[in-house]
Amino acid sequence: MDRFGNILVQSTNGVKTITLNRPDKRNALTPALIEELTTALHEAESCECGVVILTGAGPAFCAGLDIEHLEPGTHESHRRDAENMARVLRTLYEFPKPVIAAVNGAAIAGGMSLATIPDFTLSAPEAKFGFNEVRVGFVPAIEASFLLRQIGEKRTRELLLTGRLLKAQEALHLGLVTHVVAASELMQSAQALACGLLQNSPQAMQAIKALLAKHAQHRLDEEIQDAIAANAEQHATDDFVEGVRAFKQRRRAEWPSRHANCEQS
Repeated sequence: MDRFGNILVQSTNGVKTITLNRPDKRNALTPALIEELTTALHEAESCECGVVILTGAGPAFCAGLDIEHLEPGTHESHRRDAENMARVLRTLYEFPKPVIAAVNGAAIAGGMSLATIPDFTLSAPEAKFGFNEVRVGFVPAIEASFLLRQIGEKRTRELLLTGRLLKAQEALHLGLVTHVVAASELMQSAQALACGLLQNSPQAMQAIKALLAKHAQHRLDEEIQDAIAANAEQHATDDFVEGVRAFKQRRRAEWPSRHANCEQS
């Protein structure tokens, strides 16, 4: 029996495949799923596998945080959740072995980071990407640190402030996706890429990844701490509370901060 309840882990011919497995919830992230994914990645670091493939079950890759877990709570609980999210993203970023994301469908918010932080991102043409947190009064603070390194500040500002979704081809143009491949060939392409990587020197690939991670280490240390604080603080804002309520009620949000600004002007 698989000891994980939210992910599936399979190992074949030196390749470990980790599948986010909440298809009925579009693989939305919960504290339990994040913890399981972090554990599976740490175990993959020391196992005999040479490459990791990350994908999603069902029609979506990952829809971001499960809205049920965005309810207002204590500052401590929100900070702990932010720390756990930062941990799994940084684990991916600094992972010593090559990681391939096989993006089978929508990769939204934190799911977009899981899809684009790996070394290679193969995407089905139908997949969409985006950080839409601003639409529910939230701030993708942790994800922003990694996105800045990938596409620069101007593009990062545009994506985070608009919350718009990208089609796979635009994500490819921005450098967030490595290749766009037919959905029917996605896992086959990921396996073929993994097999090619297995022919390379494991030590040399690990040295390359360690060098690249070291360049960003000190800056990330500071940025992630600031991001965790910002993430936890945002949960306490009136806009966040209204944004989550409006999302659940399927209506347009009435942002308290907009009314406050109007009263002050």
